[in-house]
Amino acid sequence: MPLLLNDEQTMLRDSARGFIGDKAPIAHFRQLRDSKDETGFSRAHWKTFAEMGFAGLLVPEAHGGSGLGAVEAGVIMEEIGRTLMPSPFFATSVLAVTALRSGSEAQQAAYLPKIAEGALLAALAVDEGNKHRPLNIALKAERSGNGFKLNGDKAFVIDGHTADLLIVAARSGGSAGEREGLTLFAIDPKAKGIAIERTVMVDAHNAARIVFDNVAVDADSVLGEVDQGGALLDRVLNIGRGAVAAEMVGLSDEVFGRTVTYLKERKQFGKLIGEFQALQHRAAHLYTEIEVTRAAAMKALQLLDADAPNAAAAVAVAKAKAGTTATLAVQEGVQMHGGMGMTDQFDVGLFMKRARVCQELLGDSNYHSDQLAKMKKY
Repeated sequence: MPLLLNDEQTMLRDSARGFIGDKAPIAHFRQLRDSKDETGFSRAHWKTFAEMGFAGLLVPEAHGGSGLGAVEAGVIMEEIGRTLMPSPFFATSVLAVTALRSGSEAQQAAYLPKIAEGALLAALAVDEGNKHRPLNIALKAERSGNGFKLNGDKAFVIDGHTADLLIVAARSGGSAGEREGLTLFAIDPKAKGIAIERTVMVDAHNAARIVFDNVAVDADSVLGEVDQGGALLDRVLNIGRGAVAAEMVGLSDEVFGRTVTYLKERKQFGKLIGEFQALQHRAAHLYTEIEVTRAAAMKALQLLDADAPNAAAAVAVAKAKAGTTATLAVQEGVQMHGGMGMTDQFDVGLFMKRARVCQELLGDSNYHSDQLAKMKKY
């Protein structure tokens, strides 16, 4: 399978790049950040996203979406990474849609068309601590009558404060650290007993802390099978990891382009600093790392679309590699811009903050390297 975009995917990329570059450049992100916008993203832009078919990218055609796959989601995420565009695309159109596609027909009919229309936002609530450890879920889902009662906390819920629907991973059986006993629920965030606190991350993007205090949900809220949500959660998290890897490719490539432009313009000791061989070598090294990472992310997304048995391993490779490459890109960008690279006046520092968050999001490089080492076949 060639690690290249086909004609349709290239057209999708060009469409997304044109819109995002025009309507949501870095200046748009700065305006939202500096104004302390309560939403954290532009609802007008999200409406246009839906009109262009991006919001329903992964939604089946039968429910009003485009019926496309992980590779296409990665295309959009890469373009988002280039401008740091705050958008609910990742939380709603990637994570939540993937989870809902495994729901009942009634659940799909209730939620997916609204997502495709841009009328419903959703968020995935998985992590509970400072690091991504999905098997350590302790939020309890105890049987109560014909349903369940949920008690516990969630942290680092991307776009959780704007969500109209929460996809919550809870422990209905077993103990923390076990794969068995996990169940996913689709829950109204306005349900009694749910308290949501918005937390602005270091990169000025949205997250939330959510407390569940005796939250009553009925059996119709269960996505998939009770106690068997581990496989579904893996599927959701893996496409999310592949998407974040693609975002980091876009972020890294944008920083590289900006840095090379600066090397061609800045003079020191009467010469363009891009003429110094040491900087040329560092730039060349970064370029090759970005291209390797792009190939790894593309392969992982292709294998996810093919439902290949080695998809999880490929995703682990892509996420781990994307994390180290993005870190290298932003560090080189800051250093080659000199002292002013650390100032807020220059955009490269904003990319550094975003790279740090993306590194942690759904598992950092160390986490995925460890997961890869534990796999028997890869």
